[in-house]
Amino acid sequence: MKNVLVRLNEYAKDATEAETNVIEYIRDHADQASVSTIHQLARDTYSSASTIIRLCKKLGFDGYKDFTRSLTYELANRKAPEINYDRDIEENDGLEDVIDKIVYRSMAALEKTRELVDLETVQKCAKLIDRSRRISLFGVGSSLLVAKDAHSKFMRVNKMSCCEEDFESQLVIAKNMNSEEVGIIISYSGLTREMLDIAAILKKHKVPVIAITRFAESDLSVMADYKLWVASSEYLVRSAAMTSRLAQLHVIDILYSAYIKLDYENNIERIEKTQMKKVRS
Repeated sequence: MKNVLVRLNEYAKDATEAETNVIEYIRDHADQASVSTIHQLARDTYSSASTIIRLCKKLGFDGYKDFTRSLTYELANRKAPEINYDRDIEENDGLEDVIDKIVYRSMAALEKTRELVDLETVQKCAKLIDRSRRISLFGVGSSLLVAKDAHSKFMRVNKMSCCEEDFESQLVIAKNMNSEEVGIIISYSGLTREMLDIAAILKKHKVPVIAITRFAESDLSVMADYKLWVASSEYLVRSAAMTSRLAQLHVIDILYSAYIKLDYENNIERIEKTQMKKVRS
């Protein structure tokens, strides 16, 4: 069952004014919204049924009934009030406060990302990678670190993989790819100019594109064939890209594990064979 409140919170940053009214009402009156008809909700939020239906679709639901069914299920299974992770590191924070905030926000990012994982999409991506001749991973900044981690993982199970550090080399790789390969683009914002250029090149060459990006309608998510959503919140300490990087790595681990399961025994054997031997001191 899809998590409604997480999706609402993630999408809220990009919502239209009319959608924002609906989102705020549902967050503040979730119990009432879960039993409202679409026309009742439209009246209570000063919006329209068409606005609500469009919002449901953008959030990944089949329609309003699917949305309310998921919301009802989520509310019934809530065991405790959600902890407020929306706290940034401040100048006067002690070290213990800093540690607590980092841990809480990291945990929140992982839990929310889990709620956004679509099992069918993960399975399709794993099978697509399995059928491909080669995968190429693209990213800049902290997303490049995630791409390199994925590259290392897939190399260990003997999946031909490519990950270049500088953008010019990434462009060359993209221009030489074809429909038998897969491009995995990692960009938290989905708006990084370099990654949009890569995506456009891959689409031109009919290369399937998997995007690992935040849950929002962005230029990258529109161009991608498959979206693996990341939940995260970045505030003042954005230069470290703390929680988004952790959530991206989490998604890579999920995708990699799904790939391993397609040929479990052989892949485990490959991992064991490539295990680095530790030198005893």
